[in-house]
Amino acid sequence: MNHPPSSPRPGAYHTAVAVDTLVGGVHFPDDTPAGDVGYKALAVNLSDLAAMGAVATEAVAIVSLPAHLGVTWLAAFRAGFESLAREHGVGVAAIDTVAGALSVSVEAHGRCPPGEALTRAGARPGDRIFVSGALGDAGGGLEIALGRRPARPAASAEALVARLRRPAPRLALGKALRGIASAAIDVSDGLCQDLGHVLAASGVGARIDAGFVPLSPALLEVTGDAVARELALSAGDDYELLFTVPPDRVDRLGTLGKRLDAPEKHSDAPGKRPDTPGTGDVITGIGIVEAQPGLRLTGPDGTASAVPAGYRHFRAGP
Repeated sequence: MNHPPSSPRPGAYHTAVAVDTLVGGVHFPDDTPAGDVGYKALAVNLSDLAAMGAVATEAVAIVSLPAHLGVTWLAAFRAGFESLAREHGVGVAAIDTVAGALSVSVEAHGRCPPGEALTRAGARPGDRIFVSGALGDAGGGLEIALGRRPARPAASAEALVARLRRPAPRLALGKALRGIASAAIDVSDGLCQDLGHVLAASGVGARIDAGFVPLSPALLEVTGDAVARELALSAGDDYELLFTVPPDRVDRLGTLGKRLDAPEKHSDAPGKRPDTPGTGDVITGIGIVEAQPGLRLTGPDGTASAVPAGYRHFRAGP
């Protein structure tokens, strides 16, 4: 959950706040290493700040801890949490504990110059839709972690599980998108579902081409094209940035990363899928915002496809 920046004094920064809770057995498998739980608990909140274009400054965590896990688990949790905090220059105000079923609540603070924060409500018809990195990796990693899919080839399977357990918040990209993106969100509940939040907040619709949604080589190797594409559209936990850009600002995206595949930058065509996606400096065009409400999805063969559901917050288990 993120809260748009508050109104500051003239000349001061806006304050942005992200608050989220991860529950054991729901948001991460019970056997997830403690260090990975700590890392991810902070990462999902930093990702919310990234989607607002904020610079992360401080975080606090409250851990509900079963007695059988004890101080060793907590020490490893703290190490994972603090390692990501150091990576992004985030101060750790406190990590407090209470006794109870395993869950972690984090509140992260950030700042953004007045008038420059990104929200979900700014998309307009004609804006292009982009996504960072590659999608579906965390969904593939979850299937492997739960034993629903064989962990082979080993190197690719390990890469997918790592993407599930230690997602990379795209803070640098979020900051760079200030003044370029018209709306933004992070992909936590699935591409189609999270794009739906932007469309609802902006009062618009959209069309995306599933053939251009970026897939990593690791996911394709483990699952094959059809399953990989399904996961990319519907699975959560990738924490890439999904954002819209007015046509007259699309050229400015080329300065943000190593590659921007949008050969027809001012047409309705989305960008071509990159050959080697998977890092935050790869940006891919996948569709266009339209005036007609609702989300329309074109499959890789060019025909209309059903829009898949995303993560359901009140289902049982991960």
